[in-house]
Amino acid sequence: MNCNILRKVTLSTRMMSTVSKRLEGKVAIVTASTAGIGYAIAEGLAENGAKVVISSRKETNVEEALQQLKSKGLDVSGCVCHVGKTEDRAKLLELTLKQYGQLDILVNNAGISPAFGPLLKTTSEQWDKIFSVNVKAGFQFVQEAMPHLQQTNGSVIFNSSMAAYNPIQMIGAYSISKTAILGLVKALASECGPMGIRVNGIAPGVIETQMNEMPLSNDAYREQVLKTIPLNRFGKPSELAGLAVFLSSDEASYITGETIMVTGGVHSRL
Repeated sequence: MNCNILRKVTLSTRMMSTVSKRLEGKVAIVTASTAGIGYAIAEGLAENGAKVVISSRKETNVEEALQQLKSKGLDVSGCVCHVGKTEDRAKLLELTLKQYGQLDILVNNAGISPAFGPLLKTTSEQWDKIFSVNVKAGFQFVQEAMPHLQQTNGSVIFNSSMAAYNPIQMIGAYSISKTAILGLVKALASECGPMGIRVNGIAPGVIETQMNEMPLSNDAYREQVLKTIPLNRFGKPSELAGLAVFLSSDEASYITGETIMVTGGVHSRL
């Protein structure tokens, strides 16, 4: 082989190795991570060298996701966790520390949208459930994980939504809960910064996930939504993973308090 070509191949290999291991030595928890965006983020973190602990409310989902990730040679573990339950979050944190001895990255991905209809028709039960899971649980998990994140100068990521900026009809309560996440990210970033902990958010646009499967199955609605997206397509869960990896890495060491839009060009500002 030509020496110049060999030199280029060697350099390229080294660069790829460096990039792929930029989270080496770090340990991450990703909630609601056996499918969709959560799974893609967990996979992306692990592919970049992190040891990742996944979770879901269903044990079968955890087992299947672990099998898929481990088949790719990734260092992952996981357990059942309903993020709205204090005891489940404690078990998830305990497993992480027992398995890997530290926590560097906490990704609060869990979110629900059980209410579909006019905002004024939202029941108290629906409202409380949405805010309990989408806002309160993530905040409490940060509180509980704080002593361990301080030891590693860790990073926290919240999953918000473009609906946080422009509330979407028929899922008003969900949209408002995601707006609350914007404030939570800013407030936590301000308070946690002096502790060496960064807090950021990701606000996805219309991503092809199970949550969006039903509305997007309607052809007329699908075409209507596509017209609002300059890239003229829906996003894929994997397109959120790269941003999560970046925000978790030392490359983003001076970024905190930001929520970054991933919308295919949909204009969203608060």
